[in-house]
Amino acid sequence: MSKIQVSIVDDHALFRRGVVDLICQSSHFSLLQEYQAGQDFLNEMHAQCPDILLLDIQMPTMSGLEVLKTLNSRQHPFKIVMLTACEDEQALLDALRYGAHGFLAKDTLPELILEHLQQVYVGKTVLQERSIDILAQQFRSREHVVLSPPAQNHPVWLHDMTQREQETLRLIAKGLNNKLIARELGISDGTVKVYVKNLLRKLNVHSRLELSVWAHQNLNLAALDPMKEHE
Repeated sequence: MSKIQVSIVDDHALFRRGVVDLICQSSHFSLLQEYQAGQDFLNEMHAQCPDILLLDIQMPTMSGLEVLKTLNSRQHPFKIVMLTACEDEQALLDALRYGAHGFLAKDTLPELILEHLQQVYVGKTVLQERSIDILAQQFRSREHVVLSPPAQNHPVWLHDMTQREQETLRLIAKGLNNKLIARELGISDGTVKVYVKNLLRKLNVHSRLELSVWAHQNLNLAALDPMKEHE
């Protein structure tokens, strides 16, 4: 079985070297390339395309968010995990909106880094407790919009969703990507994309991560699980 290829972009040489050593010693991952600047990665990404990119948020000249925005405008097949040494709420929200697949604090234990990368590779999203708290707070601050009653312009109660949309929302909250959701429900990837688009509109949110947080904050997920009906 081939190893999962990882590239890292981080201007801090000592931290970067530690992550590189960790990846090289792993039996499941291999290092594709390391970079000290985002532009260097962008210049080589078509020739050196990883499975997972570890991207530092705070870098001089070109920040991780700027790199992420550039990648968001291009088609790329790899997952992106942001590395951070701070708890900048706006940076977290911006990164998620621009397509990041998760966050890792730079003080994360080495074994947890590898575990989280494995989760990202199979289609899950990695958010640590502090990140989840930040997103939850954002939803609480927007409660008058998200939880608007049916009489408002954006009704979001459960009865406004079809059964398939409810099932899709449940699986998004479990961290599954579109391909895995399609397999679970026995439908096509394209149909899943339609359901996700409908959910984004009905819940007035902008990303599947926000869908997941909304579901965890506002719904009894067990009630959305069709398997419960047969227990």
